[in-house]
Amino acid sequence: VQLQAFGGGLVQAGGSLKLSCARSGTIFMIKAMNWYRQAPGKQRELVAGIDRDGITNYVDSVRGRFTISRDNAMKTVYLQMNSLKSGDTAVYYCFANSIVTGPPYWGQGTQVTVSS
Repeated sequence: VQLQAFGGGLVQAGGSLKLSCARSGTIFMIKAMNWYRQAPGKQRELVAGIDRDGITNYVDSVRGRFTISRDNAMKTVYLQMNSLKSGDTAVYYCFANSIVTGPPYWGQGTQVTVSS
C-alpha cells in the first residue's frame, strides 16, 4: 500500500489550496483516512479525518476553513483548505488505517507554506 500526497505549495494568507491523497493497493477493512501536519519544531497533529462511514472530524483550529472528502472507494482523499493562515504552514501527511490489527500507512508529505 502506498499513499501519495499532492497539491502543496506556496500561497498567500487568505488563499486556498486543495490537497489530494491517492491510495494504491488494498487495505483490508479500511477504517479511516486522515490528514496530519507537522510544523517545524512542533509535534505532528491530526488536522482532519474521514472514516468509512463518511463521518468527519477536524482539529478546532481548522474547523470551518478546511473540508475533508473522499471518493466512495476511499482510494482518494482530499483536503480543501480555505482562508489559509501562516499558522497552517507545515508538511501535510496523509494516513490510513484498518479496522483489523496492523500498522497504519503514511504518505510522504507535501509542503504547504502560507505567506503573510
